[in-house]
Amino acid sequence: MVTSALPQPPRHSLEVPYPPRSNKHLDAAAARHIDWLTGHGMLGGQDAVDLYEAWGVEDLTARLFPETDEDGLTLAFDLFGFYFLFDDQFDGEVGIRPRLAAEVCQPLIEITHGDYTGAGRSPVTASFADLWQRLTRGMSPRWSARAAANWEWYLASHANEAAGRSLAAEQRAAGKRVVFPDRSSFMIVRHGASGAETVMDAIERINRIEVPPAAFHSPQLRLLRQLAGDIPGICNDVCSYAKELPRGDVYNMVAVVQHQQQCTLEEAYKIVLAECQWMIDQCWRLSRQVPALCRRLGLNEEETDAVVRYADGMGDWIRGYLDWEPSTPRYQLDGMLPVDRPNYLEDLLGA
Repeated sequence: MVTSALPQPPRHSLEVPYPPRSNKHLDAAAARHIDWLTGHGMLGGQDAVDLYEAWGVEDLTARLFPETDEDGLTLAFDLFGFYFLFDDQFDGEVGIRPRLAAEVCQPLIEITHGDYTGAGRSPVTASFADLWQRLTRGMSPRWSARAAANWEWYLASHANEAAGRSLAAEQRAAGKRVVFPDRSSFMIVRHGASGAETVMDAIERINRIEVPPAAFHSPQLRLLRQLAGDIPGICNDVCSYAKELPRGDVYNMVAVVQHQQQCTLEEAYKIVLAECQWMIDQCWRLSRQVPALCRRLGLNEEETDAVVRYADGMGDWIRGYLDWEPSTPRYQLDGMLPVDRPNYLEDLLGA
């Protein structure tokens, strides 16, 4: 199918009740961030730098973490730069070879569990080793253990996405009907591969808070965390559908809805965006319950402040991402890296 003939995704008119905010340290942290990326070999050549800067990752991240200091914002920039550059490498061959995807991710999983043996293998492993040390510095063993488990989920999900794509490719090549994942399976992989839980952990780390266990595992915060983590990824499936369709990606909510409901693409867009709106409304409702939750749990002033700031951080995540996504060229076909050298993937992954 010719991508240019596809109906264009609608510019979402989602109603987001969280106020827009941004961090005053954006410019100072941005300069340090580009130096970090180029210094670790994650960007090679000025063309790559220029295209990456056009994505507006710094603007996004400043919206997500409006209250942190310059050092915290710089760490957030580096973290989100890693997410985007690493994730994009699975748009090609690695993304349809499950074993290779698992091999690429395994050294990073080992780093989160304290094994830095493979840290010098490639720009990816070297930059992630630096990130992991900075992320865990000053955080409790409880937070670090949870973050390690969530990063393992994120990284392992890439192999499962690749397995779904490779199966779909085999079915197409054999002239068979492509079997899409059911909704439950899709959401498990989508939630993991979007890195949603690692972002929720980053809200604590970047803002230098830790949520008390009783509140963290309350029904209200667990549901809020799940919904807030899924909203950007599901909304992103609308924006990135045209980019993902040519490679036969079955892990896209628009494609899953269109397949399961046998509806038009325009109808699928509307269904997915309506679900996003419902999820946003639920997040806002749950956020309003946080002060009462803290009182019922008997939390002290410091603990209550941590929980309130955590919930506010999830609101910044939702609002910041949804404000940024429609304007970034990252999800357009001509806005993808690499742009500057043919062996970028091999160099980046140490293949």
